Formats: sequence, C-alpha cells, structure tokens
Amino acid sequence: MSTLSSWSSNSISALFGSGSTSKNNSADLYGMFTERKSIQSGAYKQTLKAYYKSQGADQTTGKTSGTTKKSTDVLSQILDSKKNPTVSAKTQKANSTLTTGLSSLKSSVSALQSDSAYANVSGNQSVQDKVGSLMKSFVSEYNNVVNAAKDSNLQSKTANVASMMRSTATNADKLAEIGVTVNSDGTLALDEKALKSADVSKVQELFSGSDITSYGSTVASRLGYATGSSGTSSVATTTAAKQDTNTSAAGVKADAKALASADLYAKVKDKDGKETNQYDVASILSTVKSFADNYNKMFDAAESSTNSGVSANLTRIRETTARSADTLSQFGVTVGSNGRLSVNEDVFKNADMAQVKSTFQDYGSSVATSASLVNYYMGTQADASNGYTSNAAYNLDGTSTYTTTM
Repeated sequence: MSTLSSWSSNSISALFGSGSTSKNNSADLYGMFTERKSIQSGAYKQTLKAYYKSQGADQTTGKTSGTTKKSTDVLSQILDSKKNPTVSAKTQKANSTLTTGLSSLKSSVSALQSDSAYANVSGNQSVQDKVGSLMKSFVSEYNNVVNAAKDSNLQSKTANVASMMRSTATNADKLAEIGVTVNSDGTLALDEKALKSADVSKVQELFSGSDITSYGSTVASRLGYATGSSGTSSVATTTAAKQDTNTSAAGVKADAKALASADLYAKVKDKDGKETNQYDVASILSTVKSFADNYNKMFDAAESSTNSGVSANLTRIRETTARSADTLSQFGVTVGSNGRLSVNEDVFKNADMAQVKSTFQDYGSSVATSASLVNYYMGTQADASNGYTSNAAYNLDGTSTYTTTM
C-alpha cells in the first residue's frame, strides 16, 4: 500500500509559498486532505489493480470481446469510489473532532480579539498572564483543528483550514516575535517564556479585530466560513456566485489595467490639437469609480468561497490595498472597516493626477494580476487536486513534494 511521506519543512514551504502568481501556484491542502483518504483506504490501488488485471487477462487470452464493457465497469468503480468514498471510523472521528474543534478555535480567536483581554483587571492575574493563557488555548485549539483536518473528508471545512494555515505561514515572522513558531507538520509551538517577555501590544496588533487584514481577522474569517458552511448550497446559487465573481473580477482587472496605463493620463488637447497641461479628470474619475464598484462586488460575491485559489488571491488583493491605503486616501479613495472601497469625488477632483497615475502604476498592476487569477480559479475550480503525475508523484501546488512509494 502506498503511503504519504511525512510533512517536511520543504513541504510546508511548497504549500504556503506566495511569491509566484502562476495559475498552478495556489496551495491546495483542500485536495490533499481528501485525496489522502482515498490513498490510505486503498481505493485507488484496488480499483486500478482490477482494471489492469482485466486488461491483462484479455491480452493473455487474445480475447477482445467484452473488454470495453469490463474497462467501463472498472472505471465506473473508480469514479464511484471518488464520489462516494467509504468513511472509516478514523475519518468519522476526525470529522467530529474537526467540527467541534473549529468552534472552539473560533472562540479562542474571538477572545484574543477582545479589548478586555488586554485591559488591567482587579485580582492576581496580570495582563501578561491573561494573554499567555489565551494564547496557550489558541495554540492548543489550532493544533487540534490542523491534526483533525488531515484525516477529515469534510471538504468545505478542510478548504478553510488550508486557507487559515496559509495565513499562519504568511505571518510566521510576526508570530515568532510573540513566541509562536510553525512546526514542519503545520501545527504551532508556543514558547511561554518568550511570550511573557514579548510586548502585549504585539499580540493585540496581530489579532486586531478592527483591522480586517490582521492575522486574527483573516483566521476568524476562514473559521466563520468553516463553521457556517453546510456544503448544501444549490447549484443555482453556486453558479450565480461564479457568474457574479467572474464578471466583477474581470471588471477589476480591466479597470486596474486602465488605471495603470499611461493612456488614461494623456493630457487634454485644445481646439487646435495642441497638448495642454490638463488631465481628463472626468475620465480618470469614472474609471476609479468603476474600479471601486467592481472591487466591492468581487469581494461580496467571492469572499466566502472555499476555493483555495480564489481565497489566496483575494487575500493578496486585500493586503495590497491595505499597504496602499494611506496613499489612496490622499486622493479620496478610502478603505472601510469591512475592506470595501469608497470614492470621495470632491477630494478626487482636486487631487494631483500625477500622484494618482504613480500610485496605480504599481497598485493597479498588482491588483489586476490577482483579479485575473480570481476570475480563473472561480471559473474553472482549478484548485481541485490533479492527482498523480506521470512518475506516480502526488501533484500538489505545482510540485511533487508529497510522493508515494509503490
């Protein structure tokens, strides 16, 4: 029976690498968690052996009659085993543990986001001790969820766990500053002494509930979708969400590219065809308003997606916008507490269009790339696992880190 190799530091790096914008470069723990169960149960091995046995028998006897039927029957078994996998007692236990664990972890994150966690209270417990206790609970609940997800076949939940783990890897350096390290198997380790010596404000900032881009807010968001997902949404609803996302993401891409292009900032010509020093502010403003509108619609339609490619690229867009928030606000484009954009037309009309051009050349190009990938992943559901490569290696995130031994 083939087995997955243990998780190594290289594996985690491959899973959570975010430097590339390649279509194949979205971490797909979603597929790995579910496919791993089929590998462990032996379903693939049994059905494939039956298939090749039937093929070999026909070649040995020289008979061709019934071969097509046999092949079709065996391939049907393979597809059926994929659609209706046998749920072992171990998987059932993991599903139960994951379901309860997600709720417990959600509560732990909520406690760390509460202002009361960082306020002095009467009694013997200091703020440091209180935060230390909450962090200890968070790490314990986090590890329970990660370990349960590895053996679970609840796809919508494990997809959100994968997204949560990606956010953890992205914030590994900040977590290290408060004594939390990411282990090679994806779990966390807490150095209580290091945490106690760290500035409590760093913990508060990392888990900030008022900052939608903070680590705590990102984790809370994925946990909210994981605990709220029933997996029973209708085909019509899913299709509508795809269409809305594809339309708005394509709009964001087009508007962002236009705002990054020098063509939009061409100076207005006078009646004699001579270039003036004036910009076509009305056209630029119209494009910015369209960009903000499509941006907000894209997040409204896709923010709850369990597709890892979609969620990863929405996160990149959100983080890119957060980094540019101060500059954007100087010409009337502000980011709300819910992450949505708004445009103050009066402020924009009086802004320096050269500054708008300079800002969107970098910001617009980055957002356009990620929006294009949101459109791609939502349209094709391309984050589904590709299964095995030609050399029998498990294909994950464009790599072959997880291999099998036949």
